Amino acid sequence: MRTLAIDTSTMVMGVAILEQDRVLGEMVTNLKKNHSVRLMPAVSQLLSELDLSVSNIDQIAVTNGPGSYTGIRIGVTTAKTLSWAARLPLYSASSLTVLAHNAAHFPGLIVPLFDARRSRVYAGVYRRLIDQLEPVIRPQVIHIEQLIKKVVSLNEPVLFLGEDVEIHRLNIEASFSSRLYFGQGGENIPHPSHLGLIAWRKHLDNEPPETDDFAPDYLQLTEAEAKWLQKNRRD
Repeated sequence: MRTLAIDTSTMVMGVAILEQDRVLGEMVTNLKKNHSVRLMPAVSQLLSELDLSVSNIDQIAVTNGPGSYTGIRIGVTTAKTLSWAARLPLYSASSLTVLAHNAAHFPGLIVPLFDARRSRVYAGVYRRLIDQLEPVIRPQVIHIEQLIKKVVSLNEPVLFLGEDVEIHRLNIEASFSSRLYFGQGGENIPHPSHLGLIAWRKHLDNEPPETDDFAPDYLQLTEAEAKWLQKNRRD
C-alpha cells in the first residue's frame, strides 16, 4: 500500500510517498513561491527518483486546511484530480494535526498554530494517547488570548508549534510561569510524511475515504465570502 501525501496549506510545500508506514521519499520547501507551478513537478520528480509512477500509488492524502486559502485550494484540487484520474481513494487531515505530529512524543499538551490575523490564530490542542494523538481542543479559529486561557486552565506541560508562534510569543510567555516549551527548527513546519502516516492509519481503521463533494475546511469564511455575506445582509 503506497500513499502519495500532498501539503500546500501554508508557505511550506511538501510531497511524500510512503509504503505502509515507511517513508520512501519526501520533498519539503519553505519558500514564498507559487505552489501552483511547483507542486506537480515536485510530485513527478519524487516519483521519478523512486522509480515509480502514479500507477504504483494506492491512495492519495492531502491537508484540507486551515492555512492559506490559495495554498489549500491548490493542494486539494491537485489531490482530487489525481484521485479522480487514477481512481484512487483520497484521505484528508487537518494541517494542524499534521503539524502536531512533529511532537507526538511530547508528554503534555501540543498546541500547533498558524496566524489568522487580527490577534486570532488557527489552533488545536492535542495530547498523546498510546501511539496516536487525540484532540483535546479541536482545530478552530480563536483569539490568541482565549486560546492561552484555555490551555492554561488545563494545567499541563505545553509545547507550542509553528513558525507563527513568534508573532504571539510575548503574550504566551507572559501567561505561563513554568512547563512552557516551543518547537525548534523543523518541528515548526508540517511534514507530508506525517500526513501519509495519518492516511495509512485511516486505511487500517477502515475509515471511508473522502467523497466526490469533499471540500477544504478553512475554519472561517474566505474574505470574498465574508464580503458577499455582508453585502447581501445589507440588501
